[in-house]
Amino acid sequence: MTVFVVEHLHVQSDGEEDVKMIGVYTTHENAERAVERTKQKPGFCDVPEGFTIDPYVLDEDHWTSGYVTISHSPEPVK
Repeated sequence: MTVFVVEHLHVQSDGEEDVKMIGVYTTHENAERAVERTKQKPGFCDVPEGFTIDPYVLDEDHWTSGYVTISHSPEPVK
């Protein structure tokens, strides 16, 4: 079975990414309706292009490799 995950990405002025999980839906149509409802809300209406709908097959690994953590040290205060 495939489900459809709706997320919203807002890249802030400092380059940080703010990702919000909107929901998981049984059909692409339901996911599209969720986008239409949500993009009228405060904040989302300012970045309507930030929505994505991605299909995911249930009971299947979707991240199959490892990962590396990169940390950014803040600039020293002078």
